[in-house]
Amino acid sequence: NAVASNFEVTRAHPVRALRAARQRLSNALPALRGGRATLIQMHKSPRDGALMPSNADYTREYFQIIDELDGDIESRRAAYDYMKNSTAIVHHQVISTSFVPRLYDRRTREIMRTTVETTHRILCKVIEHYLEDPDYRTIFDYDPRLAELILVPRGYDAVLPFARFDIFLDEETGEVAFCEFNGDGSSGMNENREITNSLANAKTFQEFARRHKVEPCELFDAWVEDFISIYHTYKGRVEHPRFAICDYLQNGVVDEFHLFAKKFEEHGYPCCVCDVRDLTFDGEVLHDAQGQPVHAIWRRCVTNDVLEFWDDSQALIKAVRAQKVALIGSFAGHIVHDKQICEALFHPKTQALLTDEENAFVARTIPKTRYLDSSEIDLDEVRANKDAWIVKPTDAYGAADVYAGCFQTQEKWDEIIDRFANGAAGAPFLVQRYITPYKTHILEPDHDIESLSDEEVDRTGAMYNNLEGLYCYNGRFQGVFSRLGPLPTISKPMRGITAATIWVDE
Repeated sequence: NAVASNFEVTRAHPVRALRAARQRLSNALPALRGGRATLIQMHKSPRDGALMPSNADYTREYFQIIDELDGDIESRRAAYDYMKNSTAIVHHQVISTSFVPRLYDRRTREIMRTTVETTHRILCKVIEHYLEDPDYRTIFDYDPRLAELILVPRGYDAVLPFARFDIFLDEETGEVAFCEFNGDGSSGMNENREITNSLANAKTFQEFARRHKVEPCELFDAWVEDFISIYHTYKGRVEHPRFAICDYLQNGVVDEFHLFAKKFEEHGYPCCVCDVRDLTFDGEVLHDAQGQPVHAIWRRCVTNDVLEFWDDSQALIKAVRAQKVALIGSFAGHIVHDKQICEALFHPKTQALLTDEENAFVARTIPKTRYLDSSEIDLDEVRANKDAWIVKPTDAYGAADVYAGCFQTQEKWDEIIDRFANGAAGAPFLVQRYITPYKTHILEPDHDIESLSDEEVDRTGAMYNNLEGLYCYNGRFQGVFSRLGPLPTISKPMRGITAATIWVDE
């Protein structure tokens, strides 16, 4: 009826009418418990894929199932217990999670796939041109030590083997805006795996899976197989190689490292987890802490940590310079990790490398980014319009020193500008247009569920901001790190949580 009553409007404004009709149907669902299955089948009509349910429709249905199960409290308690005893530990703390997964439709998956493939292609062009053209390098400002390491030949085919592109996706319009690019230090794969495992036996999830085809993200075997394939293109490869996953372990997600090492072993390749500072190099062979040879490294250490621990990292640095170990990915990945890439993509020298389509993609998806410097941007305008901006360091991780103006008082915002503008903090900072995240209905983390009666457990939920991390395995879209938060900055220190990623009705 919602569609038929708008037939004349549909002829003149089909997109607007379909959106309005879908909203009416969504609003009607809570009162149509008995007819919901029929409605979903109608949406899935093969005659018109555009009428399939949206992500929000799936989430509403998920909440309705929870309601039908009187809150599904038993499953929520079991999921919480699973996570409490899981390997999803970051810096000695079990991560906060959502009992309601992010449920993504086919349209969303295609948007994400296209975004990843286009972004990877653009970034590879930038990296390769940096390596080839000394004049092009002048648009970047790196520590001289790092600039020298970037130029060391990698010796294998993959330009950007592993990355995670963090985006803000408007799930209604399909518009994408980037938050940042992350290179080899990217994590979250094990968080996604464990959260998905915690929901597998939940009654709500099982009922939803009975009604729909569901598929989780596979983020472990796919990368191990890609890593092995990349190594086989390495000029200095050996017949029976040993691998190492290397980081400064006090900064790394160590439980995740060990799970990947086990996967390498299952694929027939010995692999250890090693602190960069424990490596030794005799001029020909790199060795791990136990004195065993290392022929290839999955570099999980970010480059600013390498600079911080420079003197203690010389075994790795010398082996890379001597091209005696395959460093996957190479230090050239820093070009992607450093946030000044957001400004460099708009530089005329970069635009000359890209196709018209690629430049349009950059203009559409990269928020305006400038150095927080009076020579680059009107600082008075940034002060006066705090809600429009977010301040970030050029080279950091874990949301350190990231400040959204909309979350600050004017007095605090002025202090932030004074503290970081014009190199006042001793390191360059950026200011970027703030993107208002898309909101999703979730159940907040069940941290206190053990101390509450069933009646006291919240069933209403809340609207949380979304930040999607798109995993890119050697140019291929592999899955999503789905993070949400109640505050303008989405990160663990800002009460951020992680949700399982589930593809629906593929």
